[in-house]
Amino acid sequence: MTNPKCLECGEEIYGRIDKKFCNDQCRNAYHNRLNRDETAFMRNINSILRRNRNILRDLTPEGKAKVKKQVLEQHGFNFKYFTHVYRTKENRVYYFCYEHGYLPLTEDYFTLVVNKEI
Repeated sequence: MTNPKCLECGEEIYGRIDKKFCNDQCRNAYHNRLNRDETAFMRNINSILRRNRNILRDLTPEGKAKVKKQVLEQHGFNFKYFTHVYRTKENRVYYFCYEHGYLPLTEDYFTLVVNKEI
């Protein structure tokens, strides 16, 4: 009976009969290769969310502010990405990037807020 082969490098594996990899490096390389596309996509989205959060943080040093949409756009804010939505009893919708959020007031103005309860 021959020993099984490593799924990454093809070397013979010694030891337990159910082993799939010859060492930790091969195991990590195999799984990193499998998840490369998904990981790159998630990394890009997380980068956008972090940038959005940092923009909101920098524009709300006092915890609350009113800014023009143009200011957010000039800083590179991407309105398509946010972490969650909060709807008030008055049916106002706040969009959050982690603990920093914004409320569209008109087409040109936004209220920026910080949720300190998180």
